[in-house]
Amino acid sequence: MSKNLKITIAIIYSICLAILLYVVFKNIEISSLNDYSYIRENSEELLIFKNNNKNLFILAFFLFSVLWVFFLGFGSPIAIISGFIFGKWLGTFITVLSFTIGSSLLYFLAQIYFSQFIIDKFSSRIGKFRDLFNKNELIYFMLFRFAGGGGLPFAVQNVLPIIFNMRIKNYFYSTLLGLIPTVFVINFMGEGIQNFINQNENISTLAVITNPEIYIPIICFLILLIISFFLKKKFFN
Repeated sequence: MSKNLKITIAIIYSICLAILLYVVFKNIEISSLNDYSYIRENSEELLIFKNNNKNLFILAFFLFSVLWVFFLGFGSPIAIISGFIFGKWLGTFITVLSFTIGSSLLYFLAQIYFSQFIIDKFSSRIGKFRDLFNKNELIYFMLFRFAGGGGLPFAVQNVLPIIFNMRIKNYFYSTLLGLIPTVFVINFMGEGIQNFINQNENISTLAVITNPEIYIPIICFLILLIISFFLKKKFFN
């Protein structure tokens, strides 16, 4: 790729990132996110809009999620929102597919611009896994995804395979399969939060901890953490 084309892509990426951040912070009142009445009122409006424009809303959320991951966004908040809006089944499908596409695009871009930086930064710490990944990169990266990426931020997980020169096809499928369990549980939690808000005008600690739609996904999430811990100890210690 020519130097001019690389510079052009970098400029476009920076502009799009700035626009995305502007749109997000312009439409969300961060200071009001701890106000239950604010959340309840806006969630009702959001769900009404979604029901009236379902196909368009799904497409818009899908594209936003792809861009969010591509621009180094955290995964868990989007997964919770997806379950909140679409429920655990449709939400999981949308989230996993959009995260996989966004991660793959980010991986491809990072290969072009930051491969040497990533190799220099992380290879000394995880270079010892190169032989392991080379044996079956699809399986081991899928386990890495399932294990929560060893506790690394989602954006860092998405670019680490550059160290192993992982093929984009294997990257895509291992991400697609590896994200399903965790994303499903987080979407399950988001659906439970939506149902709780829909059924309760006021919030209380007792109501939250005794609601099965809240504590069941939390228990599932804790089980996933335990499994992830043992996978990390066995394969990625």
